[in-house]
Amino acid sequence: MFMISNFLFALAKLVEILLGIYMWIVIGRAILSWVNPDPYNPIVRFLHDVTEPLLSRIRRMIPAFGGGMDFSPMILIVAIIFLQNFLVPTLKQMAAAIG
Repeated sequence: MFMISNFLFALAKLVEILLGIYMWIVIGRAILSWVNPDPYNPIVRFLHDVTEPLLSRIRRMIPAFGGGMDFSPMILIVAIIFLQNFLVPTLKQMAAAIG
């Protein structure tokens, strides 16, 4: 059973790291939206390609507010923080209960 416990601990740490990296990617995309970056820049394309699938789903669910403010990155960051504070500790507690 210790193998399953160690696997869950490793999975929790991996999820925590990936969520943290993705949150910084979303923050970078939001900061770049304040300026007018070159859309053909590989970094800009990467940030757009990685974040757009989730941001577009959020935009479809939440109407745009006056003034053209896009709150989808903020909503996505809140969702990531929720997952970091709910999913990761849950996986760690499951691993501790097994081990």
